[in-house]
Amino acid sequence: MWHNSFGSKFKIEIWGASHTPEIGVRIGGVPQGIALSEADFEADLSRRRASANGTTARHEKDIPTIVSGVEGGVTTGETIEIVFRNGDTRSTDYSQFENHNRPSHVDFTARAKYGSEVDLRGSGQFSGRMTVLLVAAGVVAKKVVEGVEYKTSIVEIGGSRNKTEFSEIVEAAMHDGDSVGGVVECCAKGVKVGLGEPFFDSAESIISHLMFSVPAVKGVEFGSGFEGVKLRGSERNDCFVDGEGHTATNNEGGINGGITNGNDLVVRVAIKPTPSISREQMTYNRALGEVAPLHIKGRHDACIALRAAVVVESVVAIALAELSLNF
Repeated sequence: MWHNSFGSKFKIEIWGASHTPEIGVRIGGVPQGIALSEADFEADLSRRRASANGTTARHEKDIPTIVSGVEGGVTTGETIEIVFRNGDTRSTDYSQFENHNRPSHVDFTARAKYGSEVDLRGSGQFSGRMTVLLVAAGVVAKKVVEGVEYKTSIVEIGGSRNKTEFSEIVEAAMHDGDSVGGVVECCAKGVKVGLGEPFFDSAESIISHLMFSVPAVKGVEFGSGFEGVKLRGSERNDCFVDGEGHTATNNEGGINGGITNGNDLVVRVAIKPTPSISREQMTYNRALGEVAPLHIKGRHDACIALRAAVVVESVVAIALAELSLNF
């Protein structure tokens, strides 16, 4: 029923769902001899865990278990499988959405495509819970492509780029039973020249394809992106300053013609406001056959973007591994 795999060289496949006993990821194409242990995952997994004010009250330990593909602390060249246990689940919180679909959520489309028996506890395979598997795959990808330095941060929340206002904006949304979105920027330094193809497998295409698999992502831009269209060509063009391809500006975000040019790879990602909010919403109730008020219960992030930075970074790393192994 599901098609949850990606890649031709660096292959990833995810399985499980938000409230199943376990979820996991299989990673193929990893060369043998790379040092890898469960401890290597902790730094990035800790960045994703709910902790800041405005994040979900669901707390999972996110302890990875390497099932296969590693022996004696090094990769064997076979498929790596990593498993995580789900523990802090409350499936009854989601029974109210069987006939009363949440606005801007997956309830309607999932049932339309897969039938009424689709597992939507905790939003099932559509849940942000599944991004822990992308983070795990990203840790492996970073080891496959060495020499790349990542700098990732939240640059906008609720329409403000003033970081001192972020907490206040999230607090205000929480007080109103509402949510806010944000923008995450990832800058990858040390990406070599020549990754990507001109059209369907361009660097932008591969990264964007993966990025839009992340729940809540609604926009992706490279370099100056949407702001760049406000400039003239003479203002936006990146002039070369040496024979190695370095440029005076980086409005292209490190990519020309779908191929990395050796400058910093810069990608920004728009994360929408969490659709599950406690504030009353008027939306169609199938059981009643009419529009009716919906009060969503459960544990939800007031700002998903607060936990998204490491996910965005991991996706960039996965894409770079796929592009590098195809180089």
